[in-house]
Amino acid sequence: MFRLVIISGRSGSGKTSALNILEDVGFTCIDNLPAKLLPNLIEEINSEVAEKNTQMRLLESASDELDPYKTQLAVGIDARNVIGDLSQLNEILQRLKSDGIKVTVIFLQARRSDLIRRYSETRRKHPLSNKITGLAEAIDLEETILAPIAKISNRKIDTSGLSLHELRDLVKNTVAPESEELMSILFESFGFKCGLPDTSDFIFDVRCLPNPYWKQNLRTQTGNDQDVIEFLESQVDVASMLADIIGFLTRWIPKFQSNNRSYLTISIGCTGGQHRSVYIANRLHEHFSGKHPSVQIVHKELP
Repeated sequence: MFRLVIISGRSGSGKTSALNILEDVGFTCIDNLPAKLLPNLIEEINSEVAEKNTQMRLLESASDELDPYKTQLAVGIDARNVIGDLSQLNEILQRLKSDGIKVTVIFLQARRSDLIRRYSETRRKHPLSNKITGLAEAIDLEETILAPIAKISNRKIDTSGLSLHELRDLVKNTVAPESEELMSILFESFGFKCGLPDTSDFIFDVRCLPNPYWKQNLRTQTGNDQDVIEFLESQVDVASMLADIIGFLTRWIPKFQSNNRSYLTISIGCTGGQHRSVYIANRLHEHFSGKHPSVQIVHKELP
């Protein structure tokens, strides 16, 4: 089987890093390929694989033929394509699927403020900016251009606040999990003051819980620190909220699994994303890691 992964998304959201990660796990990676050239590229690769298999047979090494999943291609397709190509991408991918090719589309995105900050920090030029189109306008224009890909994506990954290490784990777990039959569960903490995450399946609001921020000695710490943990674990409401969320997810996660879902993102939000949401997300990750083999955690607002 030929495996094709399309990496797309907003400029500055981490597409190049994602392609580098896939290259590290054995994919052949090509960036900025015009969508209409995909069928020709795959036909060429299939011809080369068939030729290698023929050579192996001639050498009486048929048992050593290429593992089907060794034929793995990752292609970056973004707003640098001819705009018309993107509207045709879904039709192209459907034809490839009908030919027996396994296709996954991953769309990377980030908050507008994060994208602006990243470009400002790196001083890179946005591919759609020019003398009359500023950075903010280019970011908005790109969102419109990429809408056809975002619509057909199998998985959206919000890279806002993610480190390269966290992005690496997310991409590897999405594309090359230990077993493709297992649903990948992601717990993430976030701050409501920074905006709602775009990719959540469930959002739990824990702002009603006692806030360590109002304890002067805890203000500069996070939900990862022992003093904050001890404070929250001394609160009856925190234990009750955690038990209720665990009970809800314990009941409903198997329903998503039985419905052939590949990914489930569960977001926990407090005001700033520093204390309560971090603690609850950590405890949920700890609990469900013992019950499901593919569980990850990300703290969106922590440095």
